Amino acid sequence: MEKALESMRNLIATTPGRWIVMAQALPVELLALSPAEGEWSAVECLQHLVDSEKVFQFRIQAFLAGRDFPTFDPDLEGSKPGAQTPLASAEEFARLRRESLLMLEKLSPADLERKSRHSELGMVTLNEMMHNWAAHDLNHTVQAERALMQPFIQACGPWKKYYTDHLIGD
Repeated sequence: MEKALESMRNLIATTPGRWIVMAQALPVELLALSPAEGEWSAVECLQHLVDSEKVFQFRIQAFLAGRDFPTFDPDLEGSKPGAQTPLASAEEFARLRRESLLMLEKLSPADLERKSRHSELGMVTLNEMMHNWAAHDLNHTVQAERALMQPFIQACGPWKKYYTDHLIGD
């Protein structure tokens, strides 16, 4: 269990750096480009990660205190992007993640067996939530990168045939 906890901490420690690099290197127009109707842009994925970071911190506290916790609905409770620049959002995400990592340093392998009731999923363990957190990070970063790929795929001419698995809304 200790190796699993260390691996999850190491994995989620990498995510903010990827976002800062993207926010520094890419134009705001590309980051804000929706790849298709109903699909999130990179900026929307980033804002969701900022919102979710606060949720994961709340959940860790709930597990440690033995409290149940509600589900999080990003469509109803999430912030809308655009209040700050992508770089400011990435920096906020990095700050929140540093706070989270400090919380995680205090966890022991035994803490991973703690249980709490999620209002939608029922009884869950902190270990399961930690695995979800790592997958969630990767999922929304990959989702953002897929959104960023779309204009490049559309403009690559005959090479487009190599990207059929990556096209959104085509």
